[in-house]
Amino acid sequence: MFLLENKIRKERTGLWLLLCIILIVISTFTRIVLNAKSFSDVDFTIINEIGIFIWGFVYDLINAIYFTVPLMLYLWLIPDKIYQKKWHRYVLYTLFFIFSFLLLFNGIAEWLFWDEFNVRFNFIAVDYLVYTTEVMGNIQQSYPLEWIIVAVIILSGLVVFLVRSRITESSTQSLHFKQRTRYVGIYMVLLFITAFTVTSKHHRFSNNSYVNELAGNGLYELFAAYRNNELDYEQFYKSVKIDEAFDLIRSVVKTKEAEFVNSDRYSIERNIVSHDVEKRLNVVLISVESFSADFMKLFGNTDGITPFLDSLSNHSLVFTDLYATGTRTVRGLEALSLCVPPTPGQSIVRRPNNEELFSLGKVFKEKGYESKYIYGGYGYFDNMNYFFGNNGYTVVDRSAIAEEDIDYENIWGVADENLFELALKEMEKSTTEKPVFAHIMTTSNHRPYTYPEERIDIPSHTSRQGAVKYTDYSIGKFIKESSRKPWFNNTLFVIVADHCASSAGKTELPVNKYHIPMLIYSPSHIAPGRMERLMSQIDIGPTVLGLLNFSYASKFYGYDMFKLEPGRERAFISTYQSLGYIKGDKLIVLSPQLKVESFTVSGKEQIKAKPDQNTINEAIAWYQTASYSFTHGLMK
Repeated sequence: MFLLENKIRKERTGLWLLLCIILIVISTFTRIVLNAKSFSDVDFTIINEIGIFIWGFVYDLINAIYFTVPLMLYLWLIPDKIYQKKWHRYVLYTLFFIFSFLLLFNGIAEWLFWDEFNVRFNFIAVDYLVYTTEVMGNIQQSYPLEWIIVAVIILSGLVVFLVRSRITESSTQSLHFKQRTRYVGIYMVLLFITAFTVTSKHHRFSNNSYVNELAGNGLYELFAAYRNNELDYEQFYKSVKIDEAFDLIRSVVKTKEAEFVNSDRYSIERNIVSHDVEKRLNVVLISVESFSADFMKLFGNTDGITPFLDSLSNHSLVFTDLYATGTRTVRGLEALSLCVPPTPGQSIVRRPNNEELFSLGKVFKEKGYESKYIYGGYGYFDNMNYFFGNNGYTVVDRSAIAEEDIDYENIWGVADENLFELALKEMEKSTTEKPVFAHIMTTSNHRPYTYPEERIDIPSHTSRQGAVKYTDYSIGKFIKESSRKPWFNNTLFVIVADHCASSAGKTELPVNKYHIPMLIYSPSHIAPGRMERLMSQIDIGPTVLGLLNFSYASKFYGYDMFKLEPGRERAFISTYQSLGYIKGDKLIVLSPQLKVESFTVSGKEQIKAKPDQNTINEAIAWYQTASYSFTHGLMK
């Protein structure tokens, strides 16, 4: 046995084993470092620590099978007469340098990604690979990328230096094509079995989300997320007969001010009827990048980073129990424009066949408004231009701003104050002819957290707190400048987050990490107050339309919270795979492999609870019918 092992080690196939070992060593070191970084969040028990490294080793091996495909194919196809040439060993040195560079750079990338999101690579990372200009620019502006690359080059060279004797030794051994094919055949069988039998679920052995993430492998999770770009609800999630799901959803979306337009059991289209006079106010909806509720003094923050919004909250209608549907901007934009629960996989904003959907922009457009989506970056990012441009909005992005009007910009877009200057111009341009619905999306509260100097007392490029305070400053400047405009007294300002700054927690779906603030400010029309009922981000559109006393035909899944009977409140939270449904103090989580979990929520604690079948059925109905409606064109 030893002789066979020694023979294989010396042959060219031993280089495959060598690369696997390098990968496992780097991955294990990365796991140790991330484990130490998350010391305060990981439940340190013997079982958890053993599980982290045993399952981690397994997934490192599985990742090695995928990662080494190019090397295995090369070792299989290169003839002996070339392989044994002296110059060829330098080709092998170069290959190992490249592979080592990729693995080491990936390890650093995992650290940076974990620092931002507290998870391994996931669906967000897949999106980042699509938008390389913004992402690489963000990395360059946030970190010393040049020095990182230099360090990785040096370490990669060191790895090659340490294994050079093994590489040289393998180049002196002959291995016929038939023998190589036998090894490759075994390898391909192993690759095939792994691809069709192993999923990410196996390393999720703990109730602590950090433990499960540490037990995974970043590159494997990236591959898995890419493969699960879109998830068919009925294939992967607990479902019921579609007729039953729609019967239930029709009963729960029906409200006292609504009547179904027909008896089609697959339709939720209702006529929303208001008996009051319509208020044809301008509506300015500001969706603030990564704005968690706990940034505000109102929700316990003592850092004083939102002085304007803290002051404005005393003059606004404030919503105190509102939850974002997801963890990405595109998920927030989906909820705010389409008012539908999140569907598993990619946001509808990014999916094919997302044109001509029933949207908030279309409702306003049908009422004679000009609907605009205003963004300080280039709207091709995250497919925003295409989505909004094909769903009732006129898109105005960074390209509409002259260079001389820009005080500062980073890779994500212009500084928020320049975005709001653009918004003021757009309002001026349109309000003289018709009312305006303007959805403004900010960007400054995003790494690298840079903004113009001397606006606030926190220097640029230091922390998220500074970016939050700068965005607060910019919103304040915008509201004050708007107050001097003739259209101000006829305008409703809605300020809300697209999602929280962080969604990571000890559980898969930590409810408190989805808590966002919302202020509705219109001193001539909306009395200050508090709305303390549980509310979802998808309810914002119908609630705003209700405040305007609009009658309209609706396909929204959201509620007008001021007309909803007490006890019917619910909220939706999600990752790209896990779908959460909050009702009262209960949280239902639907996951792939038909998994259903129930929790009782008390503050930041989520305790496993006895399943409540009625609540589970409601959760299934909301998510199953939303997925069905989109894939079957019923949202159009």
